Amino acid sequence: MDNQIKELRKSKKLSQEDLAKTCEVSRQTINAIENNKYDPSLALAFQLAENLEVSIDELFIYQSRRIS
Repeated sequence: MDNQIKELRKSKKLSQEDLAKTCEVSRQTINAIENNKYDPSLALAFQLAENLEVSIDELFIYQSRRIS
């Protein structure tokens, strides 16, 4: 699942560390999420959206994988 976290974080002039502290996770977790190496829990996804002042739909981009 792709996301807009890095772009939104930078637009608010927040470092990964700043965002991590407000969400009570490590900077490495924020980095992994931004680089699509880790999908956050639903609770963390809502915290990220709240702290970045956007909806979940604006934060995450779901791409369906259709099997033909």
